[in-house]
Amino acid sequence: MNLNFSGSTLRDYLRIIFGHKTVIINTLVIIMISVLIGQELKTPVYQAQVKMLVSAEKQFESPYYRVLEGYQHMTQNEIVFSNPVIERAVKVLKLHERPSDYELNYCSAFKAWLIHVKEKYLANLKPNWLTDLQQKRLESKHISPEQERAYAFRMNVENLKTTITVEPIKDTNIFTIGATDFDPVAAATIANVVSRSYIIFDLEQQLAQLQLQYEKKHPIIIQLRNEIDKMTRNLAGDTLPDLEAIGPATVKVIEQAQIPLRPIGISKRITMVIALFMGLFVGVMLTFGLEYIDHTLKSPLDVETFLNVPLLGSLPRKGFKDKKLIKDKRRTTPLAQFYQNLSDRVQILMKEKNVRSILITASSPSDGSTTIIANLGNFLSNKAGHKVLIIDANLKTPTMHKIFKISDSPGLVDIMEGRSTFEKAAYPVSHNLTVLPAGKTFNNSNTVVNSEMSEDIVTGYANVLEGKVSLNNKKNKQTSPKLTVLPATRSTFSSIAALDSYKMLDVINIVKEQYDIVLVDYANLKNVKDVYVLSSYLDGVALVVSEGKTRRHVIKALLSPLEQKKANFLGVILNNRSFAIPKLLYERL
Repeated sequence: MNLNFSGSTLRDYLRIIFGHKTVIINTLVIIMISVLIGQELKTPVYQAQVKMLVSAEKQFESPYYRVLEGYQHMTQNEIVFSNPVIERAVKVLKLHERPSDYELNYCSAFKAWLIHVKEKYLANLKPNWLTDLQQKRLESKHISPEQERAYAFRMNVENLKTTITVEPIKDTNIFTIGATDFDPVAAATIANVVSRSYIIFDLEQQLAQLQLQYEKKHPIIIQLRNEIDKMTRNLAGDTLPDLEAIGPATVKVIEQAQIPLRPIGISKRITMVIALFMGLFVGVMLTFGLEYIDHTLKSPLDVETFLNVPLLGSLPRKGFKDKKLIKDKRRTTPLAQFYQNLSDRVQILMKEKNVRSILITASSPSDGSTTIIANLGNFLSNKAGHKVLIIDANLKTPTMHKIFKISDSPGLVDIMEGRSTFEKAAYPVSHNLTVLPAGKTFNNSNTVVNSEMSEDIVTGYANVLEGKVSLNNKKNKQTSPKLTVLPATRSTFSSIAALDSYKMLDVINIVKEQYDIVLVDYANLKNVKDVYVLSSYLDGVALVVSEGKTRRHVIKALLSPLEQKKANFLGVILNNRSFAIPKLLYERL
């Protein structure tokens, strides 16, 4: 887990958010586009409602009214959805004559285009899964126009039932009949027609009961017939005066449906605002989730919290225009300022802990330790005035000579094999700065260096530094009084472990007497044996770690052998930092 809220600050939270801004933006865009497409595919639907009152006024006593009194709410729902009521409404509204593409008049252009594409595809689709015989039998079955109209009518009856809702109002004898449609005017008309069709059905039930008791010319029967005729004439759905809408039935209209002004559901604008905040919320949650499962080091707080080691400094990721070696020390750039801070930190170690030699290694060769050592040597020598020696101990992949643009031969390997002297191999590259390259080496895994060979090589190197060969050789390619480069030559050495001898310690001690600070570059901490040898000869070890690259447990495993050997671990240099928080905001936090 990489989230430690107990010691986190506002900067840490903002670093997580700004560091994963691509995730947040992508999440926001995906959610916004998805919701927008959903809105475009959703045709606006309008709903109109009629309020009905169940009065149950009896024209006479009958089982019909006794049932109505006991089960009002359940009865109203069943009666409204009954076929006589719905079929009468379909006939009056002529819903069975509506075109099949009725929705196209109200949907978005995008949805209309999709429907057109779908219909075109289905029209061209040939049911090849049918055999020729089945296809002929299917084509031979003709449907009569009457059957087709009856089928269309029945389908519209069922469709109308799906658009009708009946909702009782709690603790009252009032219930509502709602109708939905793509057209707001049609929604109000349908609701009014269904409610009046229900009233007509109720009156017809009363009339049927009364005809069993009275003659056709009885005043009550005549009154009911007149009311049925009146409601039938007004069945078209137009708004009626309130007194006419009430009527004599046991179920009365107390509020007719009005044309709705806006579609049901949340408006498109509010939906998009909600989608915006939801996208931001989900994006931020994803960033913290990614941070939770990310076990790499990404900030100075991570170094101090998870590794429990000091931070020597942090360096930003090199820009496109930034060169590897900073030559103009007077120019103030963010990268130069970070190197200056690192240089100041090293000088404090030199003063307080008497550190004269430092092994700077990395968890992997691509972490940039070579570039850091080159620039650190530049700042310590040219700005601080210290006499600095840089030794390239990367025998497998030496690159220091490329940064300083010097020859790679002779070098360190030549001195160790006795073929050259320190004066000839070391290159002064600037005032106070000397570079000792690794030299040309063969990375031959089949070559075995035995202890006798390594003893001879180390002896030859020690003879050079013990004074048996003069350091003031006139053939030395020194261009500055305090800077010398020692490149390597072709050799079968690919490991520093062959130097594990007391003479190597003498060599390091002699070099430290000639220079204020010695920086040794060995960019592969995974070769534990080499690091053991070098760390035992030097005053301290520093580790370069790239931000967001190596997992914490891997770094801990690499540092564990150094702790067991009781090497003087100075701290971590966090390289390739990406300062995600904008500078203007960062400075105010």
